[in-house]
Amino acid sequence: MPLSSCNCEGCELKSLFFENASTLEIEAICTQKVEKQFKKGDLIIREGDEIKEFIYLKEGLVKLFRSGNDGKEQIICFAGPLDFVSLLSIFSETRYNYSVTAIEDSVSCNLLLDEIKQMAKRNGKFALSLIEKINRASDKIILTFLDVKQRRLYGRVAYILLYFSDAICKSDTFELPVSRKEIAEFIGMTTENVIRTLSELRKDKIINISGKTIEINDKEKLKRISEFS
Repeated sequence: MPLSSCNCEGCELKSLFFENASTLEIEAICTQKVEKQFKKGDLIIREGDEIKEFIYLKEGLVKLFRSGNDGKEQIICFAGPLDFVSLLSIFSETRYNYSVTAIEDSVSCNLLLDEIKQMAKRNGKFALSLIEKINRASDKIILTFLDVKQRRLYGRVAYILLYFSDAICKSDTFELPVSRKEIAEFIGMTTENVIRTLSELRKDKIINISGKTIEINDKEKLKRISEFS
């Protein structure tokens, strides 16, 4: 299938579009897709903006968050490559009810939402696959929220360290991609509590900390803290 305008091999778009769409539908999508590059700290989606695009994160790491009346951020989740960062609102709202910011240099793949909606109307198999992806994204957020909320302070900090180690960085030594403040916003604790807990974990030789670099020395103990603290 000659698709000179597309380079979706190894991309989540391949399973969503290539397996559920005709050649003509794929060509229509590929000819209008746009890749956008973002630097760390760049705003990708602004809460309240009109939803016009279907956005897939191709590279990097982002945070999804809402701003409270007091100006404080409530982080909903973090998203990495293969995540559809615009899925939560595209069929239920006309405007985004959350923002997305790059927490490291990132690349998004943007498609016109109207094209996706028209394709979903025509192609039931594609529509079902899209619904499944929306449900998985929602389930992931709900389950992570419940996992965090059922833990006390030490358990929450241990949970987020294991999350970045296993799910994001895939290494027991990694550069923490978020600030202590962002960790606090995500787990629902104060920044001071997060800093104190990290210091205690270091004092107990469970982790080493050098600037933003975290080294997990005793992963089994950290897992037990995550599960039972």
